[in-house]
Amino acid sequence: MNERVELPEGLVLRPWETADAPAVREAFAEPGMERQADAPVGSVSEAGLWIGRRQQQWSRGTAFAFAVGDAAGGALGGVAVSSLDLRHATGWVSYWTGSAARGRGVATLGCRALAHWCFTELNLFRLELGHRTNNPASCRVALAAGFAVEGLQRSKLAYGGVRHDVETHARLATDPVA
Repeated sequence: MNERVELPEGLVLRPWETADAPAVREAFAEPGMERQADAPVGSVSEAGLWIGRRQQQWSRGTAFAFAVGDAAGGALGGVAVSSLDLRHATGWVSYWTGSAARGRGVATLGCRALAHWCFTELNLFRLELGHRTNNPASCRVALAAGFAVEGLQRSKLAYGGVRHDVETHARLATDPVA
């Protein structure tokens, strides 16, 4: 797992490392972030397990998750492609940042780099993503990363007994570079 992509603003896209566990734990402790994890991340040990699952997915080729790091090497957030369908050359993109990185373009730069990597290294043609309609910041990231709005999935997600609509976006390998 030695994929590493230098980004503008002194950022880097790199595979997750065990040393990122404290940053992952801190990010997932923020309100609402627990929905971004596939299992509870309530301790540094659980964050290490979360990272281990990302590394296992990478080695199996089922998903590819990257940390978006700063110049000092600290993880500010993450981007990933999963739900890979190689027959149709598609994948599902997700992203998140810790509160200290929000509003700084970290997720946007990470998504742009991830899309480029998916198109060139995985030979994917279509990348999809979705966000709750009550999350305008996520929509701004998707649009700024070149993902066009495609539609609305009504009441798709349920959190705490509340149903949420999801807006879908996609980016094609033939779309202009964001």
